[in-house]
Amino acid sequence: MIHESSKKILVIEDDAVTRNLFLEVLEAQGFDTIGAEDGLAGIEQAQEHLPDLVICDIQMPDMDGYSVLTRLRQDPNTAIIPFIFLTGSNTQTDVRKGMELGADDYLTKPSTIEDLLRAIAVRLEKQAFLRYWYATNSHQVAQPLSSSFNSESIFPSVPQLQTVFDFIEANYHQGITLSDVAVAVGYSPAYLTNRVAKQTGETVNSWIVKRRMAAARPLLRNTNQTIDQIAIALGYQNTCHFSRQFRQHHGLSPKIWRKQQQLVQPSRSAKLQFIKNRGALEKLVPLGC
Repeated sequence: MIHESSKKILVIEDDAVTRNLFLEVLEAQGFDTIGAEDGLAGIEQAQEHLPDLVICDIQMPDMDGYSVLTRLRQDPNTAIIPFIFLTGSNTQTDVRKGMELGADDYLTKPSTIEDLLRAIAVRLEKQAFLRYWYATNSHQVAQPLSSSFNSESIFPSVPQLQTVFDFIEANYHQGITLSDVAVAVGYSPAYLTNRVAKQTGETVNSWIVKRRMAAARPLLRNTNQTIDQIAIALGYQNTCHFSRQFRQHHGLSPKIWRKQQQLVQPSRSAKLQFIKNRGALEKLVPLGC
């Protein structure tokens, strides 16, 4: 089986026999392969060749797999490369540590070749989905939900999270969840939650809700759509859920908030009209006469 575009896989494994076995199997499957005998060499190879996927042993001398993963996730060029751990330990603590650091999968030794190839296929498929989504949707990110109003910019400028915010921006009205965002950007939900919270102080779900609330305000203020229609347009399955979240963010129900805005706007319009009338009058009757 020859893989389209010859995906490049880096194998970081200090045991030469195991490393060479993996490289031979992957080459037989049509992958381009790179081998590294330790963690430091693996980091250098990853930064130089930017592989499509990394397979890394955890227990290695000098620099273990956790340190390798941490370094790669800190580098913007290698931060989103799918990463699979290989280890002889399958304790819950070790697995959790790996996933919290951003590992995409975790295979215990001994694992069959079929297990390894299946894990690789899943990760590459998710990565392909991300690239396809970004290629077909990123140009639509700046487009608002409706041309009748301008969307409010609410996302912080964090380059490492740009694809996360782009996906939310393009799909917030589709009823997306944390899991949908995680799949789109190629991370586990737990790791993505920790990463976004660490860099923004908010969770992924919070940013989804914030974006929906930013779209709700102009819809309530500037259109005649019903609360039900607005809730559906923003991706909510029922109006009660929308109303509850709106109240949590604004302290008022959507209905009452809309009424307050309708009271404020005529007042502003009246002031504007007064200013225009006064300007017209001053042209007719110059000051000082």
